[in-house]
Amino acid sequence: MSDAKRCCCPPPGKIRESKAQGERRRLVIELLYLDLSECTRCREAESNLEQALSKVAPVLETTGAEVVVRKIHVQNEQQALEWGLVSSPTIRINGRDIQLEVWESPCEPCGELCGEDVECRIWVYQGREYTAPPKAMLIEAVLREAYGGSQQAIPPTPRPSEVPLNLRRFFASRHKKK
Repeated sequence: MSDAKRCCCPPPGKIRESKAQGERRRLVIELLYLDLSECTRCREAESNLEQALSKVAPVLETTGAEVVVRKIHVQNEQQALEWGLVSSPTIRINGRDIQLEVWESPCEPCGELCGEDVECRIWVYQGREYTAPPKAMLIEAVLREAYGGSQQAIPPTPRPSEVPLNLRRFFASRHKKK
Protein backbone atom coordinates (compact mmCIF):
# COMPACT_ATOMS: atom_id res chain seq x y z
CA MET A 1 0.00 0.00 0.00
CA SER A 2 1.26 3.43 -0.90
CA ASP A 3 1.72 6.25 1.54
CA ALA A 4 1.37 8.75 -1.30
CA LYS A 5 -0.60 11.79 -0.27
CA ARG A 6 -1.49 12.74 -3.82
CA CYS A 7 -2.74 10.61 -6.64
CA CYS A 8 -2.25 11.18 -10.33
CA CYS A 9 -4.64 8.41 -11.30
CA PRO A 10 -7.61 9.03 -13.59
CA PRO A 11 -10.85 10.02 -11.85
CA PRO A 12 -12.86 7.02 -10.59
CA GLY A 13 -15.38 6.92 -13.44
CA LYS A 14 -12.56 6.11 -15.85
CA ILE A 15 -11.65 2.74 -14.30
CA ARG A 16 -12.69 -0.25 -16.41
CA GLU A 17 -13.19 -3.66 -14.93
CA SER A 18 -11.79 -6.61 -16.85
CA LYS A 19 -14.24 -9.21 -18.05
CA ALA A 20 -11.87 -11.45 -19.99
CA GLN A 21 -11.69 -15.02 -18.79
CA GLY A 22 -8.54 -15.94 -17.00
CA GLU A 23 -7.87 -12.40 -15.88
CA ARG A 24 -7.77 -11.61 -12.19
CA ARG A 25 -10.62 -9.80 -10.51
CA ARG A 26 -9.49 -6.31 -9.70
CA LEU A 27 -10.55 -4.32 -6.67
CA VAL A 28 -9.66 -0.65 -6.87
CA ILE A 29 -10.04 0.79 -3.39
CA GLU A 30 -9.94 4.55 -3.01
CA LEU A 31 -9.52 6.39 0.26
CA LEU A 32 -10.38 10.05 -0.34
CA TYR A 33 -9.44 12.33 2.52
CA LEU A 34 -8.83 15.96 3.48
CA ASP A 35 -6.02 15.52 5.97
CA LEU A 36 -3.93 12.69 7.41
CA SER A 37 -1.77 14.84 9.66
CA GLU A 38 -4.42 16.32 11.98
CA CYS A 39 -7.78 14.68 11.27
CA THR A 40 -8.26 11.69 13.54
CA ARG A 41 -11.16 10.42 11.41
CA CYS A 42 -9.06 10.33 8.26
CA ARG A 43 -6.11 8.69 10.05
CA GLU A 44 -8.33 6.07 11.69
CA ALA A 45 -10.08 5.35 8.37
CA GLU A 46 -6.67 4.81 6.77
CA SER A 47 -5.50 2.56 9.62
CA ASN A 48 -8.72 0.53 9.70
CA LEU A 49 -8.59 0.08 5.93
CA GLU A 50 -5.00 -1.17 6.08
CA GLN A 51 -5.83 -3.58 8.92
CA ALA A 52 -8.97 -4.87 7.20
CA LEU A 53 -7.05 -5.47 3.98
CA SER A 54 -4.29 -7.31 5.81
CA LYS A 55 -6.92 -9.68 7.25
CA VAL A 56 -8.55 -10.48 3.88
CA ALA A 57 -5.42 -10.31 1.69
CA PRO A 58 -4.63 -14.05 1.96
CA VAL A 59 -8.15 -15.01 0.87
CA LEU A 60 -8.18 -12.52 -1.99
CA GLU A 61 -4.74 -13.60 -3.17
CA THR A 62 -5.66 -17.29 -3.00
CA THR A 63 -8.73 -16.73 -5.16
CA GLY A 64 -6.89 -14.57 -7.68
CA ALA A 65 -8.17 -11.12 -6.79
CA GLU A 66 -5.87 -8.16 -7.29
CA VAL A 67 -6.19 -5.24 -4.87
CA VAL A 68 -5.11 -1.72 -5.80
CA VAL A 69 -5.29 0.92 -3.06
CA ARG A 70 -5.29 4.61 -3.93
CA LYS A 71 -4.96 7.17 -1.16
CA ILE A 72 -6.16 10.44 -2.58
CA HIS A 73 -5.48 13.68 -0.74
CA VAL A 74 -8.20 16.06 -1.94
CA GLN A 75 -6.71 19.53 -1.54
CA ASN A 76 -9.14 21.89 -3.24
CA GLU A 77 -12.63 22.30 -4.68
CA GLN A 78 -11.55 21.34 -8.20
CA GLN A 79 -10.15 18.01 -6.99
CA ALA A 80 -13.24 17.44 -4.81
CA LEU A 81 -15.42 17.90 -7.89
CA GLU A 82 -13.20 15.70 -10.10
CA TRP A 83 -13.20 12.88 -7.56
CA GLY A 84 -16.82 13.33 -6.50
CA LEU A 85 -15.95 13.87 -2.85
CA VAL A 86 -19.04 14.72 -0.80
CA SER A 87 -17.61 14.10 2.67
CA SER A 88 -14.28 13.15 4.18
CA PRO A 89 -13.12 10.50 4.54
CA THR A 90 -14.73 8.48 1.75
CA ILE A 91 -13.92 4.90 0.79
CA ARG A 92 -14.94 3.48 -2.57
CA ILE A 93 -14.42 0.05 -4.05
CA ASN A 94 -14.53 -0.08 -7.85
CA GLY A 95 -16.18 3.32 -7.86
CA ARG A 96 -18.88 2.43 -5.33
CA ASP A 97 -19.01 4.24 -1.99
CA ILE A 98 -19.08 1.59 0.74
CA GLN A 99 -21.77 3.61 2.54
CA LEU A 100 -24.26 5.20 0.20
CA GLU A 101 -25.84 7.56 2.71
CA VAL A 102 -23.64 10.39 3.91
CA TRP A 103 -23.91 11.27 7.57
CA GLU A 104 -21.72 13.90 9.19
CA SER A 105 -20.95 15.36 12.61
CA PRO A 106 -18.66 18.14 13.85
CA CYS A 107 -14.96 17.31 13.47
CA GLU A 108 -12.81 19.31 15.88
CA PRO A 109 -9.42 18.49 14.27
CA CYS A 110 -10.59 19.67 10.83
CA GLY A 111 -12.20 22.74 12.42
CA GLU A 112 -8.89 23.60 14.06
CA LEU A 113 -7.05 22.90 10.81
CA CYS A 114 -9.06 25.43 8.82
CA GLY A 115 -10.27 27.76 11.59
CA GLU A 116 -13.99 27.17 11.07
CA ASP A 117 -16.60 24.65 12.20
CA VAL A 118 -16.46 21.66 9.86
CA GLU A 119 -18.37 18.42 9.74
CA CYS A 120 -16.78 15.18 8.62
CA ARG A 121 -18.23 11.82 7.79
CA ILE A 122 -19.58 9.37 10.31
CA TRP A 123 -20.18 5.75 9.50
CA VAL A 124 -23.27 3.74 10.41
CA TYR A 125 -22.70 0.02 10.80
CA GLN A 126 -25.08 -2.45 12.39
CA GLY A 127 -27.14 0.35 13.90
CA ARG A 128 -24.23 2.17 15.56
CA GLU A 129 -22.40 5.35 14.59
CA TYR A 130 -18.62 5.49 14.26
CA THR A 131 -16.22 8.33 13.45
CA ALA A 132 -14.23 5.93 11.25
CA PRO A 133 -15.37 2.90 9.27
CA PRO A 134 -15.13 -0.19 11.50
CA LYS A 135 -12.83 -2.95 10.25
CA ALA A 136 -15.75 -5.39 10.05
CA MET A 137 -17.64 -2.98 7.78
CA LEU A 138 -14.59 -2.65 5.53
CA ILE A 139 -14.03 -6.41 5.39
CA GLU A 140 -17.68 -7.00 4.44
CA ALA A 141 -17.51 -4.35 1.71
CA VAL A 142 -14.29 -5.78 0.23
CA LEU A 143 -15.55 -9.36 0.25
CA ARG A 144 -18.95 -8.38 -1.15
CA GLU A 145 -17.30 -6.58 -4.05
CA ALA A 146 -14.69 -9.31 -4.60
CA TYR A 147 -17.19 -12.13 -4.76
CA GLY A 148 -19.97 -10.60 -6.77
CA GLY A 149 -22.35 -9.19 -4.21
CA SER A 150 -22.50 -5.81 -5.91
CA GLN A 151 -20.78 -6.33 -9.24
CA GLN A 152 -22.85 -4.78 -12.00
CA ALA A 153 -25.94 -4.73 -9.75
CA ILE A 154 -25.00 -1.38 -8.27
CA PRO A 155 -23.58 1.27 -10.59
CA PRO A 156 -20.66 3.41 -9.48
CA THR A 157 -21.59 6.17 -7.06
CA PRO A 158 -22.83 9.19 -9.03
CA ARG A 159 -20.69 12.30 -8.94
CA PRO A 160 -22.26 15.50 -7.62
CA SER A 161 -22.50 18.47 -10.00
CA GLU A 162 -21.10 20.81 -7.35
CA VAL A 163 -18.94 20.64 -4.25
CA PRO A 164 -21.02 20.45 -1.05
CA LEU A 165 -21.13 23.63 1.05
CA ASN A 166 -19.33 21.99 3.97
CA LEU A 167 -16.30 21.19 1.78
CA ARG A 168 -16.37 24.61 0.10
CA ARG A 169 -16.19 26.22 3.55
CA PHE A 170 -13.32 23.93 4.55
CA PHE A 171 -11.23 24.73 1.46
CA ALA A 172 -11.97 28.48 1.61
CA SER A 173 -11.14 28.70 5.32
CA ARG A 174 -7.99 26.65 4.93
CA HIS A 175 -6.86 28.82 2.03
CA LYS A 176 -7.42 32.00 4.10
CA LYS A 177 -5.58 30.50 7.07
CA LYS A 178 -2.49 29.75 4.95
